[in-house]
Amino acid sequence: MQVHYDTYTLELEDIPMDIGYASEKVKLYDEKNRIHTIAGHNGKTQVIITLPFINKTVKEELSEIDTLLSTEAQGEIECHLVVANEKHADPHLKHVDFLIDKEGEFGDWYGVRLQGEILEGEFTKSLLLISRDGALFYDEYPKDISSPFDHDTLLRKLAAAQTCYTGKGCH
Repeated sequence: MQVHYDTYTLELEDIPMDIGYASEKVKLYDEKNRIHTIAGHNGKTQVIITLPFINKTVKEELSEIDTLLSTEAQGEIECHLVVANEKHADPHLKHVDFLIDKEGEFGDWYGVRLQGEILEGEFTKSLLLISRDGALFYDEYPKDISSPFDHDTLLRKLAAAQTCYTGKGCH
């Protein structure tokens, strides 16, 4: 898959996970080097955002998502911002955990690592929605990293992911 940033065309190192597949639990770190396990089946809807950089525009977009999630099913949705390495700084959002993929586990399992000039080894801009049963329910990979996520679609998919789960296995 190709993505664009500025005048650059980059490729994903691997094929991203397909909708419907069981997400893999991965171990990530916060800025205090504490371990957090995300994805997989944990009984909560999970929104995972990956970014290659965090600039002013991205912070504004993340703030909008943070506000959006605060009005949704509180406590039933976990949101994580996952970056590829420690050179990124936590944007300090109320409802979004900042996590670092120090061991490369997330990038390997989810196929979001970029290759190519300027952003080599970083994660592409993506939004992954994992339903309460641990399956990848929705994903969004903007073709242009500078493009914002589709917040209206995210809201619809969040509602669908919340209502489709029965807690009784396959549905």
